[in-house]
Amino acid sequence: MFESLSQKLQNITSKMRGKARVSDSDLKEMMREIRMALLEADVNYSVVKEFVADMTEKCKGADVQESFTPGQQIVKIVRDSLTELLGGEDGEDKLNVSSSGFNTIILYGLQGAGKTTTAAKLAKLLKENGKKPMVVSVDVHRPAAAQQLKVLSDAVGVECYIDPEEKDAVKIARDGEGKARYMLCNYLIIDTAGRTVADEELMEELRDIAAAVNPTEKLLVVDAMIGQEAVNVAQLFEQNIGMDGFIMTKLDGDARGGAALSIRKLTNKPIKYICTGEKVDAIERFYPQRMADRILGMGDVVSLIEKAQANIDEEEARKTMERMMGSGYNLDDLYDQFAQMKKMGSLKDLVGMMPGAAGKVNEEDLDDKIVDRQMAIISSMTKKERRAPQILNASRRKRIAAGAGVQVSDVNKLITQYEQTAKLMKQFSNGKGGFKMPKGFARQAAKMGLKGNMGGMGGLGNMGGMSGMGGMGTGFPQGLGSLSAPGDDDGGDYSAAAPTGRRDRKKKRKGRR
Repeated sequence: MFESLSQKLQNITSKMRGKARVSDSDLKEMMREIRMALLEADVNYSVVKEFVADMTEKCKGADVQESFTPGQQIVKIVRDSLTELLGGEDGEDKLNVSSSGFNTIILYGLQGAGKTTTAAKLAKLLKENGKKPMVVSVDVHRPAAAQQLKVLSDAVGVECYIDPEEKDAVKIARDGEGKARYMLCNYLIIDTAGRTVADEELMEELRDIAAAVNPTEKLLVVDAMIGQEAVNVAQLFEQNIGMDGFIMTKLDGDARGGAALSIRKLTNKPIKYICTGEKVDAIERFYPQRMADRILGMGDVVSLIEKAQANIDEEEARKTMERMMGSGYNLDDLYDQFAQMKKMGSLKDLVGMMPGAAGKVNEEDLDDKIVDRQMAIISSMTKKERRAPQILNASRRKRIAAGAGVQVSDVNKLITQYEQTAKLMKQFSNGKGGFKMPKGFARQAAKMGLKGNMGGMGGLGNMGGMSGMGGMGTGFPQGLGSLSAPGDDDGGDYSAAAPTGRRDRKKKRKGRR
């Protein structure tokens, strides 16, 4: 969603990073470009005006003028200001919790905002966090709403209460609360009715429901695709009913992102969750600082690790890593890694969370169909071929290509990527199914008080299955696997052929003489 704004802000900040001296004209030009970028992203004019004025004042302060790296200091100010606009470093607002242990969440919103699917998504998220939620539909105006919620709740495995015959929304809400307490649930999520326009009849119904169940949390579900109108909708609901925060949906769309950047400032209410797709697991907590980092291309490693923890089978990932470090790594393992990567989300989202990846990867190459194509190629192989790729001769590859609907060259590329990964892992293997650091790197690590062998890298499983991402580079488009994080390139030669032992160093000195 923030793709256009993100690209423009990254271009602006990249100009400032290397500057040893920042003049007033530099600041004026940067602020003009930031103002234009925000306005083009459909951010509210008053928000833009205040944001730019505040940032200009900070950039002219003594901290920047006296800094050894004023360009980088300004980039930090842009990042901090954007974080503050989105809610501040501590803007990760948690749900209100009742002292009784039973919590009721009411979801409001206009028709089409995605309340029903969001109710199921939120219930699934709460369930994964150890809660016992129940969902209830009080939408008596849209006949299919209740049944839709029942289907979704069954899919995510949570309790659901509906009463299609009852036409009194308040009674359904009360009955749903009673059922939730009887089932010993600790969260009740109420999916309310919506309208294409927020009229007084709707507001009256929502006020009556809130009075009947006394909610601990009132959340407005906002469609990010409607732009600045989202702010008007939010202010209307706040005036008539009151609310505790927002859930922004359709952040995976092509809207310009202005609503997300304006709504927090103009309503003083936090964004608590964001939905980034139609699948029931496409919901996540909103962290202002992480979002600011993503917009500025600084990555979001924490969210990447959390996605891995939630979607990667840790035990299976550990076994795959052991096979990669040994001699048992095959195309079945590669297929499993592709499958795990798909669970984590789209390639664009994953790359956006990688520090240093912004601007180095062609967005057009980040097509999720690439992973599907690779999986189709492996699926077209026999069990024997997947476990012994060395038998894949020309005729077999031609058959596989025909079965997968691709070119033989695509099959060749996949096999080449697999072989390169297997070879690389073998070089770094300690022969015991663990990871051996290159000696050049090990010397640097020793100076920092780190063990040269990293304990065989057996502790990777503690990172929530991130070890399973060891070969994910092979699943990305060519060129992506070679990306390095900022600061990784220290000029050292850490290849297997680099002279590292005493005898090799003597040979090297003798050769120079």
